[in-house]
Amino acid sequence: MHPRNKNAAGYDFAALAATSAALAKHIKTTVAGTPSIDFANPTAVKMLNRAILMHHYGVKGWDIPAGYLCPPIPGRADYIHSVADLLATCNKKNIPSGPGVRVLDIGTGANLVYPLIGHAEYGWSFLGVDIDEAALANAAAIIAKNPELDGEIELRHQTVWENIFTGLLRSGEVFDLSICNPPFHNSPDDVHAVSQRKWNNLNKPGAKRGAVEPRLNFGGGGAELWCNGGERAFVKLMIEQSCNIPKRVMWFTSLLSQGDNLPHIELALKKAKVVESRIIPMAQGQKQSRLIAWSFFGNGEREKWRKEHWSSAPAFGTTAPDAQPAFPVSDSAD
Repeated sequence: MHPRNKNAAGYDFAALAATSAALAKHIKTTVAGTPSIDFANPTAVKMLNRAILMHHYGVKGWDIPAGYLCPPIPGRADYIHSVADLLATCNKKNIPSGPGVRVLDIGTGANLVYPLIGHAEYGWSFLGVDIDEAALANAAAIIAKNPELDGEIELRHQTVWENIFTGLLRSGEVFDLSICNPPFHNSPDDVHAVSQRKWNNLNKPGAKRGAVEPRLNFGGGGAELWCNGGERAFVKLMIEQSCNIPKRVMWFTSLLSQGDNLPHIELALKKAKVVESRIIPMAQGQKQSRLIAWSFFGNGEREKWRKEHWSSAPAFGTTAPDAQPAFPVSDSAD
């Protein structure tokens, strides 16, 4: 995990249970004598997420409706810290912080997790966008329970399913960064197959024919988990539409979970004639992923942006690591 990740040393179950009594009843002792939860139990996972958000990030009353994605918080925090380092490469290795740093969150979801972590860690302001009005309503309810977030996190409905950036931004809006966790799967059948495989690996009842229907322990459905063509098609469309707003966002970024998709995304970026692109490796345990970043700003333009947007912004105070290399780089597949 990223060295600034608050869970880099693992979960402090005692502290989390002290913060959230609802988590305590889900904590059990493993055969090795250490505390844990049943990570195949969606309720236990949600209670763990709620406790983490409360304990580490000060978020009160976090909840999501049944059937919506309950993301693993440490992995989402890694994304935020990684893009903070990306911004620092354009700011003399100082991470710009404060509400003057504006972040566009594509597919913010009912959980609102990226804005919650990004604002808590760096004080950034966010525009969270989603096509699902029910998800946005839940995100608004989370903000309402945390009045300090009012004015720091704005929500907006993208009304056209085929659009990502097209028709989204208002006159004069610019952002330092865009982030996205794209739909991973190609179809509902793919989602079911992954559920079945996880259930088999966990020796859960759904592993047997005719038994309980397997389910994803992190929930999610519809546009959260799948789209036609999966993440490859989604990220390619994102790159294509970013060409129409090249100077409205300094760094476009997206997660890319499947290593096999990387050559296709590289090709799409070259076709888009981006000025610079980077691959930032990410890993949580055995899970290997990567963050794709691209920009239509040259070095001189990024320096101008720094002076205009960040000169008065407080620096976070942590020196970022050296910049990740631009394409081409070698990268191991999942």
